Amino acid sequence: MNTRIRTVLSLIFLLFCHWVQAQQNPGNVNTPSSPSSRDSTREVHLIRSDILKFEKKDSVELQVLVGNAVLRQGNTLFNGDSIILNKQQNIIEVFGNIHINDADSVNVYAQYLIYYGDTRIAHLRDNVKLDDGKATLTTEELGYDLNAKTGSYLKGGKIVTSTSTLTSGEGYYYADTKDAYFRKNVKLVDPEYTMATDTLLYNTDTQIATFVSPTTINDGKSIIRTSDGFYDMSKGLANFGKRPAIEDSAQHITADHITFNKNTGEGQAEGNFVYIDTAQGVTLFSEKSHFNRDTKTVLATGKPVMVFKQDNDSIFITGDSLYSGVKADTIFVKDSSVSAADSLIFQPVTPPQDSVVTTREIPAREIERIDSVRFFRAYHHVRIFSDSLQAVSDSMYFSGRDSVFRLYTYPIVWAKESQITGDTIYLYTKNKKPEHIEVLENAFSISRSNDSFYNQLKGNVINGFFKDGEIHHITAKGSAESLYYLQDDDSAYTGANYAQADLINLYFSQKKLDKITWLYEVKGGFYPVTQVPEERRRFRNFKWQEARRPKTRMELFE
Repeated sequence: MNTRIRTVLSLIFLLFCHWVQAQQNPGNVNTPSSPSSRDSTREVHLIRSDILKFEKKDSVELQVLVGNAVLRQGNTLFNGDSIILNKQQNIIEVFGNIHINDADSVNVYAQYLIYYGDTRIAHLRDNVKLDDGKATLTTEELGYDLNAKTGSYLKGGKIVTSTSTLTSGEGYYYADTKDAYFRKNVKLVDPEYTMATDTLLYNTDTQIATFVSPTTINDGKSIIRTSDGFYDMSKGLANFGKRPAIEDSAQHITADHITFNKNTGEGQAEGNFVYIDTAQGVTLFSEKSHFNRDTKTVLATGKPVMVFKQDNDSIFITGDSLYSGVKADTIFVKDSSVSAADSLIFQPVTPPQDSVVTTREIPAREIERIDSVRFFRAYHHVRIFSDSLQAVSDSMYFSGRDSVFRLYTYPIVWAKESQITGDTIYLYTKNKKPEHIEVLENAFSISRSNDSFYNQLKGNVINGFFKDGEIHHITAKGSAESLYYLQDDDSAYTGANYAQADLINLYFSQKKLDKITWLYEVKGGFYPVTQVPEERRRFRNFKWQEARRPKTRMELFE
């Protein structure tokens, strides 16, 4: 929406106002039927005509003016090829090349005019045009009821200003309430926006436009679709209902109800809010949201769920609140105009005080482009679900720049039968699929063999690597420990292998442990399955937390 809409509709209002004033100024032909009782200031006076005739029709005496006929009523002049003046019934009928001039401020043109003084109704038709110097209305028929103070056209009209054009099938104006009402194929065109609707209401006092039918507004920044609500043009505030939508090339916003500030781009949405980042392929659902159309930020509360869509394994994320924004990301490439021999350039380095100027060598690079990269933050009770991986944490950060999910404060990640915990977990993705997991500090991986036996791996840092959504390689580094139960060909447990080392590698094949390697300061040994020491069965801080694991995507929407 744009402040020009306000200007256009205000000019429309003034156009109607001038027409009303032209009919209500002193000299109005709304006179009593008895000539002797009329106010002389309301009389219509003959200025000139080529021919003046008196005729009688049904016992009514008519004055017929032919050729360059001009009447005056106060400051208003009526011109036409011919005029019939019925003073007894208080009716004026004008034919051909009509021109009404009101104090040199409003000009009205038509081919036919009839005015009923007693009922105070005027009707113009055939190439009707109203022009006040600021706006021009053209239509085939225009009527005005001075008693009800309403004007209307019913066969299509066009209102043109210096910058904008409004067309509609019907138009109405109510002087008492200051309401303008346009119906049927309403279209408002301006260099900065277009608006199309079937019904538009506008009040010139409150400067509020009301929408009661499907409406589309294109302001160059976005397309707004609504079928219910209002827009305060003096303040730039909009209030839309019945699932309005705001969309541009990069985002789509919809909800049951949206309030929006055009000046700042800020808005609030309630009820089944949906935010789609079409560039990133991300959808956000919630009950409530604060957003900014211009900065492309959104804060979703009330059971928010974010979906990273992909072909077979979309990622679903929820939390108490989800926040998303965009950052400028500068993409550099090597300057192709620089030869290999000159691929290094010297750049001055700001020296410390009292030192000489030095230089450093950096590769010559140029900016290829500056992209807008979306990021997401989730706060409190974060849960993540995909078919191949699930997670919980207190908070999360994700950036489209590196496609890394950063999980903070008591994070847990589950992949098939494995549970991974640590102080901080980074989940690296590629094409929205898990590629690498990095666990920082107090890293602990547990996988259940059966209800009694748990394979365990600890270290300061754990790195896991995925292939086709499955973990195929895990490494633990720094005070690493491992305990893995061994099975024979009949899947019977034969024992457990415990070890300590600085670096432990586990390799998997067909979802089963295939090989283990230990490097540097290796300690440990093999225990028969019934003789594993109690302190080895559960590493320190062991905690199997399967109950916290999201089981289905639908849990996140509950």
